[in-house]
Amino acid sequence: MDAVDRFAGGFLEEPGYLDYARVGPMSAAVVAETLGQSEVLSRARYGSLAHLHEQDERLRTAVAQATGFRADQVVCEPNTTTGIMQAMFGLTGAVLLSPNDFPTVPFAAVRAAEALRVVEPVWLATEHGRVTPGEIREQLTPATVAVAVCLVDSRTGHRADLDGIRQVIGDRLLIVDAIQGFGVVDAPYEVADVVASGGQKWTRAGWGTGFLALSDRAVERLVPVFSGFAGTDTAEPWDEVLPPSRSANAFRVSNGDPIAQARFAAALDDIAQVGIGRIEAAVAVNVSELIDLADEFAIPVVSSRDERERAGIVVLEPPKAQLTVLTAALHNHGVTATTRGGTVRLCAHAVLSVDTVDMLRGAFTSYAIAAIY
Repeated sequence: MDAVDRFAGGFLEEPGYLDYARVGPMSAAVVAETLGQSEVLSRARYGSLAHLHEQDERLRTAVAQATGFRADQVVCEPNTTTGIMQAMFGLTGAVLLSPNDFPTVPFAAVRAAEALRVVEPVWLATEHGRVTPGEIREQLTPATVAVAVCLVDSRTGHRADLDGIRQVIGDRLLIVDAIQGFGVVDAPYEVADVVASGGQKWTRAGWGTGFLALSDRAVERLVPVFSGFAGTDTAEPWDEVLPPSRSANAFRVSNGDPIAQARFAAALDDIAQVGIGRIEAAVAVNVSELIDLADEFAIPVVSSRDERERAGIVVLEPPKAQLTVLTAALHNHGVTATTRGGTVRLCAHAVLSVDTVDMLRGAFTSYAIAAIY
């Protein structure tokens, strides 16, 4: 059995699941890691707890391999939002971002502006919510110190051109919410200054997993506003409040959950063994199959058909009067998807079973019949 077969065998979910952009059911490797680490903690045998404390470094090393950052530039966080909040509260100056991005990014910018009054959100005007280098270039000003983007937009499925954005923004900080592509997109994370992601979606590591990666330039320019005792250069700073570390470690509040770190590391190890490029290619094939099936039933696809502009998300927009009919058909045929804002979002990973395709075809058939009558 080669790495691809092992990776495919790690998908445990029932047929009909097409909602990875909401949550990815935990993989077999992650489930095994959870059980093993929980056993260690439940027994607490002499000397075993040191093993749990090693999971922070294990995760940071795995993230470094996946992103191109150094391990000492990575901080473990419980989710994407915490990482983005650390970055936004640390900024001084104007940050350009889309108001249509997932709430994590605009909320962090506005909350930081309201609390500290040193960062100013500047709202990027976009066409249908798609953030492009050209739009960013036209709306940059001398006051712009940072640009924040989602690697993959959760509503449109659009994949941001990080290389292109880096070229147009110069030495301004590039902040990336990577969660909707992390684990299935071979992105040039190294061109960003801040990368934050959770592991509960495409990496299938479960909730409570995440990281923040910071370039040396980001560490120099950002203020570690939320820096707890774990954010110093001393393991346990008793009896005095020490200044924050002068490294990415400054952006820690407390010690992380070692079992969550182990889960995320196990998921990333799985991805590294098969290779992100092979996963991305498999996702592209499966997304194309979903698009072809929607075309067969004349269901409008409003997400990009260009493999360079998409990841694992397919967005359907039936006529408004038929949205409920399509949603009901998916439900009745056991297809798990997300209906939001007049659209239906289908999300394919590297494995798309024949049974899932058959269930989706059945749902589309029922929809087509109901739409006629």
